[in-house]
Amino acid sequence: MRLNSIVAYLASGCLLASLCGCATSPGTRAQSGSDSMTGESVAEAAGTMAVVKQITPDLIAKEHSTREFATESAIGNLVGVPGPYDIGSGDVLSIIVWGHPDLTNVSLAGDAALNDGIEGRASASPSGFVVDHEGAIQFPYIGRLPLAGLNEEAARQLLTRHLQKYIKNPSITLRVQAYRSKRVYVDGEVKSPGLQSITDIPMTLMEALNRAGGLLPTADQSRIRLSRGGASYRINLPQMVERGVNPANILLAAGDVVKVVSRDDSKVFISGEVISPRALAMRDGRLTLNEALGESGGINPASGDASRVYVIRKVGTELVIYTLDAKLPGAFAVAQDFELNAKDTVYVAATPLTNWHRTISQVFPGALSSAVSAAGTRP
Repeated sequence: MRLNSIVAYLASGCLLASLCGCATSPGTRAQSGSDSMTGESVAEAAGTMAVVKQITPDLIAKEHSTREFATESAIGNLVGVPGPYDIGSGDVLSIIVWGHPDLTNVSLAGDAALNDGIEGRASASPSGFVVDHEGAIQFPYIGRLPLAGLNEEAARQLLTRHLQKYIKNPSITLRVQAYRSKRVYVDGEVKSPGLQSITDIPMTLMEALNRAGGLLPTADQSRIRLSRGGASYRINLPQMVERGVNPANILLAAGDVVKVVSRDDSKVFISGEVISPRALAMRDGRLTLNEALGESGGINPASGDASRVYVIRKVGTELVIYTLDAKLPGAFAVAQDFELNAKDTVYVAATPLTNWHRTISQVFPGALSSAVSAAGTRP
């Protein structure tokens, strides 16, 4: 078979069939169940079902509302009013009964040592009344006295009522000598990750970060994750400040885990027919599709198909593919409002002619250029 016949056969047969198979998105095949009203359809990508959505102003407005609702819900669940510290199991209490030194068990000199680095001094015996695992202390005359869940003033009043049966008008000073019952854990891009004890100073998000030495330059302030009771909340500090919400109003609870994500984990990947494929770091958690294409040099005019721009995103267990026809008027204005998420992949498909040329070049290396040269020298 002559060379020209082979080229014509591949171009008209199996090659075109393969190109038609990826007309919906790279590596996808359109399925039934598309909705022309919403611009959504279902496709199969590498054996995984994916939802395909067209990027339109309506879709952008819907996603923006979803983001706003999620942010407001998270902030609403985390903002609280600080209250007095409640005594818990493991705390060490300093109790002074004035005029009765035999009832006093306290060492003021050891307070700082007990509060700072208590984990590293487990062998030291704290002087004071230790609240046991059932939330009670043993006090002379009274015996077992439950105090867990009470603040210092309520605990003092309870102790006074019990002790006045044995002492007339007792004058009592009660305070927490060492805070050991409630802690939060700060991890990630902070100077000193680790446990932070909740004290009489309200443990807010900013207090916890400051105690951990502050954020490192590699920290992504827009992706601070707070885990509480099986739920996870994303905190965007720049966004909160922009909206006039004070991050110090976010009150932490015992058992909370705060993780500051690294900027390296907040990247968007640009591939396909762009001038300079790369991974782009998001700026304070924000990067639009237009900015991503611009920073990668734009769509390659020689090989890129501007009508097939895709954003591939994993949402939970679901794969979502957003499509944009950049040839349409106003398409880049729409792209400027479409916000990307961390780990998104932006892919620009090649033109059918580019795919055809590459396939021929792989099947017959140098055959296409030889055929063109032969045709050019034909008399």
